[in-house]
Amino acid sequence: MTDDFANSTTLRRIQVLNDFFRATFLGGKVVVTAGVAALPIDVKARVLLQVQSFTSFNVDNDPHGEHDFGSLEVAGEKFFWKIDYYDVLCEFGSEDPASPEKTTRFLTIMLADEY
Repeated sequence: MTDDFANSTTLRRIQVLNDFFRATFLGGKVVVTAGVAALPIDVKARVLLQVQSFTSFNVDNDPHGEHDFGSLEVAGEKFFWKIDYYDVLCEFGSEDPASPEKTTRFLTIMLADEY
């Protein structure tokens, strides 16, 4: 197996794991910032639904191709979401984000001005 093939296979696996987690909120932990938590329930619901259905990946918002970041607008506010990779005990960064057995994914949803 060539390094390019292994790298592209690993990247594709990370994309699939991130897309599944983001679309379903299964396979990790979802957190929102204080600013998002303080929003009216209908706005929070719309934000969550837009995060789950996000597919607008491009070289500007996804330079590493991992589908781990997005930006969206709801109710006149700009939001960011970001997936980070931690070890299973959530103490350190994951040594292998392509392995669900070694990784806990964290999806953080925030107002852009909280970044």
